[in-house]
Amino acid sequence: MKIILKIIVVAAALWVATQLVSGITVSGDTNTTMVLTLLGVALIFGLVNAVLKPIIHTLGCAFYILTLGLFALVVNAGLMLLTSWIAQQLGLAFHVEGFVSALWGALIVGVVSWLLDLILPD
Repeated sequence: MKIILKIIVVAAALWVATQLVSGITVSGDTNTTMVLTLLGVALIFGLVNAVLKPIIHTLGCAFYILTLGLFALVVNAGLMLLTSWIAQQLGLAFHVEGFVSALWGALIVGVVSWLLDLILPD
């Protein structure tokens, strides 16, 4: 149940990012299609983060230390771009325009997810 709630939280955060960042788009014929697309992208985003982020943290440890953690923003933007590419390969109508949009989108998704995790009970 906790995994399903986390996917819904990330989907909501992705929706907020699509509303605030002009370079991030999700499209669909109906609202149901858009919600299902966001849920699918949230699942992909979670899988990408779960698999690649620990590897990147381990390999890029020096960059995290040298940049006082700011390298995490670059990593999150890259993971957002990768999520967009995978979503397009799977036929989901989600697109991130470029690195700057991915950077802002990842920042917004992180903040909104954190806020929703604070509000929602475990």
